[in-house]
Amino acid sequence: MADSPFPRSSRSGLLRTTLNSSMAPQNLSHSLLILEKSNAEQNERSLMEDTGDDLDRGKSRMDVLFPQFFDVLQAQGNGQEAFEVIQSLTQVCRGVVEQLELEIDHGMGGEQGARQRESMLTWLRQEINTWRLLHALFYDRILLQTDRQADDEMQDGPTLGGSEKEVIQQLYALNATLREYQVVVDWLEACYDRGEQQNPLHAHDRMMAWENTLFQLENLQGAAFGKGHKIVTRLDPDAPVREKRPLHALDEEDNLRLSRAIFELIRAGRVDDGLKLCKHFGQTWRAAILEGWRLHEDPNFEQNVSVLHEKLPIEGNPRRDIWKRCAWLLADSKNYDEYSRATAGVFSGHLGSLKTLLHSNWHDLLWAHLKVQIDIRVESEIRGCCLKNYQPMPDDYWNGRMTMEQIFEELNVAKDASVRDFAQSQLGIIQRHLILDTCGELIQHMVRWVEKDTAQQSPHQLRFMAHIVLFLRQIGRVEQERQAEKIVAAYVEALIARGEPQLIAYYTASLSNPLQVQLYSRFLEQVEQKRPRELAVDAALQAGLDVEQITRVTVQNIRLAHQPLGEFGEPQSGEISAIDQRKISALEWLIHLPEQRGELLWQANAMIRTYLASSKVECMRQTFRMVPADIVQQLVSLYGSVDNIPPREECCLKEYLCYKAYLSGVDSFVEWNRLQQNRPKKPQTSHAASSQDNFTERMASERKEQAHRSEVVRWEHKVKEQAKQTIELLYNVLMFPDKGWLVDPFIAKLPENAVQLNWDHRLLQMEKLRSICIPEIALFLNEVMFKSGDFAGCVRLADEISSENRQLYKVYTKHKLAELLAKIADASLELLNSKLDPWGYPITT
Repeated sequence: MADSPFPRSSRSGLLRTTLNSSMAPQNLSHSLLILEKSNAEQNERSLMEDTGDDLDRGKSRMDVLFPQFFDVLQAQGNGQEAFEVIQSLTQVCRGVVEQLELEIDHGMGGEQGARQRESMLTWLRQEINTWRLLHALFYDRILLQTDRQADDEMQDGPTLGGSEKEVIQQLYALNATLREYQVVVDWLEACYDRGEQQNPLHAHDRMMAWENTLFQLENLQGAAFGKGHKIVTRLDPDAPVREKRPLHALDEEDNLRLSRAIFELIRAGRVDDGLKLCKHFGQTWRAAILEGWRLHEDPNFEQNVSVLHEKLPIEGNPRRDIWKRCAWLLADSKNYDEYSRATAGVFSGHLGSLKTLLHSNWHDLLWAHLKVQIDIRVESEIRGCCLKNYQPMPDDYWNGRMTMEQIFEELNVAKDASVRDFAQSQLGIIQRHLILDTCGELIQHMVRWVEKDTAQQSPHQLRFMAHIVLFLRQIGRVEQERQAEKIVAAYVEALIARGEPQLIAYYTASLSNPLQVQLYSRFLEQVEQKRPRELAVDAALQAGLDVEQITRVTVQNIRLAHQPLGEFGEPQSGEISAIDQRKISALEWLIHLPEQRGELLWQANAMIRTYLASSKVECMRQTFRMVPADIVQQLVSLYGSVDNIPPREECCLKEYLCYKAYLSGVDSFVEWNRLQQNRPKKPQTSHAASSQDNFTERMASERKEQAHRSEVVRWEHKVKEQAKQTIELLYNVLMFPDKGWLVDPFIAKLPENAVQLNWDHRLLQMEKLRSICIPEIALFLNEVMFKSGDFAGCVRLADEISSENRQLYKVYTKHKLAELLAKIADASLELLNSKLDPWGYPITT
């Protein structure tokens, strides 16, 4: 088997990561994002030319993923880490996405083409997101955990008395579940897509908060759109809630837009950008509020810093507990808009405010749940380890603790139908099981999809699932190998429909030997032309497949296939049907490797036996031509000497020579019969000779007669020579050496796989052919000798048939033996008419 680009690893375990909300980078994988961005310029240059109609509507653009995935695995099959392969696969998908987006921008394919490309983009974006998730989760589970395992074993537990930041750093170092939650949150934030939602913010360089309200308060007569409406009388941030009065209508609208924009930035993990947005719009108090969640740490208490006699700035919020309780109450209040409540809920662990806003999207709800779970676990650790009195949080806050399994169960029964639909979709199930690290259940789901709805699975879905399985196998997360192989096999079948030998061979090589033989032979059965056959065999050799076994099964399947005749039925005598031609040409699969000369003989002989029994002599001749003329020398060269040839090959070689002798005899008989029936015709003469015939005409007539006599002499000579040759060749069949025609030579023992070879059935076929062909050859021989006037030779034929040496009479039925004896009796009668005895000897008195 070829080297896999996914190196096998026995390392496994829980998730290990350093990502966390209070101090971590907000992206999923910095290197992965860089790879994706770097592909933009290349894709811009490689965008295909606009061909007008673009009939495939982007399908060919997406289908390049099949060879590109193969190229990635091939290019990095020299020991590269499996995670680098995942990054490259993600980059390849991203390149296709960018090209499809450019084609949509260029208007290729019209409206239908745009819709088709949009559906492709939807799938590809979800696939890219899943590859990101796979990379992030298992990079932590496999690599980072191993690197830190020794350090974790040395730590007994959390250290008491540290700062909030130190406590949480240690918590993330020790708690694999928390780190896993954070990895998923980072992934959800990195993949967040606002879609078609628009939130225009009207802004200029210098903004003032609530300027319309300020203007109205400063002008007692009111302002446009605000006259006659009661608004707040103060401009402090709490005024609308305290006075229970609204701002100016335009300010209320701008405030809602700003709240929405801030929350979307937080949902995307861009908290700092949200702070900048608050400051830009003049709401610095809102920016200050968003800073209140940060963990507190005073670096001046550290020993190595105090000796510098320089006061360092304090990090985080020393009154974070008070801020958090207030944020919880804000999120729980009905006096604020849903975006402000959700923003406070993100940092205070208030799930209800988040679910109210994010109820219609599976990924948004998962993000909300995980943010709350991280917050609860962080807060619990801080209050348990920091030597400080904290303001109590409401009971509902602590009651919100859930496991990952409980979160997914709640998503499965969500009120919104779109959330439930995605939870039960293939992508939803795949992402759920990757997060839960239940790879065995994931593979079982994939197997059910493949077995139940194979026709409904698109080739790209099979490609996606197959590469997930290959990755899981290499990192040691596949428990049932046979289940995993079903998924890869389904992808191979999809590739067979596309007919790309290199891809088919490469992925087939990742399967067990029985499946390799079954699938690749199925592919070879569809290849008809010589050059594609050579490419298919070369691809199999490069992939490390068992080419000998595969080609043997391929030829055998084609040979034994029962196909209905076409609409014209059987072809005329002497012609070869398309079905038979396909079977005969299949022998080409056994010509590529010199080691398969024995198998070539075995399969060719099996075909010849069938055609001979069916009286398809032309098919028999064509099959015979498929075997190299120097097959005997090749076998001897292959095994070193005649004595070293294995029993099966030895028997096949003699059977092949028997057919060679038979064909030579039959062909010679056919040629003799043709000559016999084409005696030169006597030239036509005048009905009556008259005295007026001139001399020239008489001379011309005499020359014609003389030429005819010469031609008859030559014809008689040819017939005589052909008869002599035919008699010799036909006798070669009857007198075939080494136990006779179609009788195996003596072998010490049967081949080891005689049962699989169906050896006994072969012997029965050969015995049946002897009973058919030997009487036929004897009749041919008798006919040639009788018409050649060799009546004594006809009588001697009876001696050969009745001889106990070869016991040819045993292949005769009573009817056939009576037919032969009757013809020999006719020859004896001719001898008697020639004044000879019935055996051709002179009569002595």
